[in-house]
Amino acid sequence: MARVGRGKGDGEGAEGGFTHDDPLVDEALEWFICLRNGSPDAETRLAFERWRAQSPRHDEEYRNLEAMWDAPSFRKAAESLPIGARLPVAAGHGRRADGPAPRWTMRAAAAAAILLIAIGAWQYPAIMLRWQADYMTATGDRSTVKLPDGSTMTLDTASAVSIDFENGRRRVTLLEGEVFFDVRHDADHPFRVTGHFGEVEVRGTAFAVRADSEEDRVILERGRVNVSRLSDPADQADLEPGQVVLATARTLSTVTAADPGTALAWREGRVIFEDQPLSRVLNELRRYYAGTVIVADSRVNGLVVTGNYRLDDVEGAIRTLADAAGVTMNRLPGGIIILR
Repeated sequence: MARVGRGKGDGEGAEGGFTHDDPLVDEALEWFICLRNGSPDAETRLAFERWRAQSPRHDEEYRNLEAMWDAPSFRKAAESLPIGARLPVAAGHGRRADGPAPRWTMRAAAAAAILLIAIGAWQYPAIMLRWQADYMTATGDRSTVKLPDGSTMTLDTASAVSIDFENGRRRVTLLEGEVFFDVRHDADHPFRVTGHFGEVEVRGTAFAVRADSEEDRVILERGRVNVSRLSDPADQADLEPGQVVLATARTLSTVTAADPGTALAWREGRVIFEDQPLSRVLNELRRYYAGTVIVADSRVNGLVVTGNYRLDDVEGAIRTLADAAGVTMNRLPGGIIILR
């Protein structure tokens, strides 16, 4: 019900080698791998400098690869890859046209393989998230996990966590999304959840943490929790049931009242909102929708709406909202929804 007020992927080349949709990225990648495979001669380096000087974007794409290569998490992923013997390089990029293709060292082959995957699909953050996570959910999915200490956690849509329960520790790192925790009481071993900006410490309680790009949100359903800011642990707040606090890089918000039944309705497969701007509602629904939602008329965002919807039919929820608001909804192939 509702009430209203006022992606292309990677590909294969002719010889089975990887090609990127953007030829310039592909060229930068070939040069990058070539210059790290042994010691390139003076002629090869001169050819590279000529290529790099062709335009500012040539230099930019190469620098992007260097920055990625220097990331510690990327090195860790490359070193863990099963190692191979050789990878193809297109003629004219990274070797002399009249010479044989270079043989790859085992380390260069492994590093190049994961680099091809990451750059080719432009999914480096997603690859690193998968590398770090012990548990994760896809868009639109939920999952409940029993932890080694008997506690449980329920992951909402597109969420990921890593856990550390070694030697009496009880620590969870929320890498992305939102998770509800029902913590088994253990006075001697605090249970800690670390988000992007804040950390929650408990001994036995039920609460949820949501990590967004700008803030962490902690909402308490039962028990008591202490929330501190990662950049300043002295900045703390204690929550009682039915309260919420936001942690950012600079501050903790004022503790305010919240209704866990509404805010955490996703546990029951629903989303509930009352007198909220349609822009905020659409942002929430986008988290559960695998396609793309585009608002073509900014006036749509200003509408105020109320609703209670099932999350297993997000497209239907958006359509009902659009009808109630007098907004036109068009659905294009590939799950693209346009509101105007």
